[in-house]
Amino acid sequence: MKILLVEDDPLLGEGVADAFKYQGHVVEWASSGQQALILAQGSVFDVVVLDLGLPDMEGLAVLSALRKVKINTPVLILTARDSCDEKVLGLDRGADDYMAKPFDLPELLARLRALVRRHAGRVEPVLSYQGIEVNPAEHSVMYQGQPVAMSRHEFELLSHFMTYPTRVFSREVLVEQLYSWSEDIGSNTVEVYVHHLRKKLGKSVIETVRGVGYRLGKMS
Repeated sequence: MKILLVEDDPLLGEGVADAFKYQGHVVEWASSGQQALILAQGSVFDVVVLDLGLPDMEGLAVLSALRKVKINTPVLILTARDSCDEKVLGLDRGADDYMAKPFDLPELLARLRALVRRHAGRVEPVLSYQGIEVNPAEHSVMYQGQPVAMSRHEFELLSHFMTYPTRVFSREVLVEQLYSWSEDIGSNTVEVYVHHLRKKLGKSVIETVRGVGYRLGKMS
């Protein structure tokens, strides 16, 4: 997953961001509402984790601004405000889920996976495609019944293709999915990981769409 974390508390923000990264996810961390809006409009995220008590504007104002410009990325509000009225207000303003602090990281990750799954129009927790099974919760891949070892970037790339099996993705979009803005990126990064996936799962697993990008291929 590529996650936009909006949290102004430096200790909590750093801790959650590091935990997400440790689980293999790409994270952009915004400590203010304006920074969150700039990031959300400049890149594509799978999900947004949004605090309400931000220093420059209310989290609900950030949420309303996102929805106003037609950004339909799933949003999970993560806040210390745990009253029923606050939860109802947040959900009615356009949030997809609401979780109170303190929280358990495994539950938060499970909720985020569920949001991404529903947003992609899926109900099954395991991604399946022509003999390939990807389990996001266990970070595992099976091919024709056998486990396949994957690096973090290989897993993220394959998961992204299998989440949206009919879409064609440009190299630029795939780079955004694999790396945060602060990371150094090689010129042939995507090509290298596509090559690795083809070597492990068969050369037809990823199809090159000439002049456009890549998409999940039809396995022979």
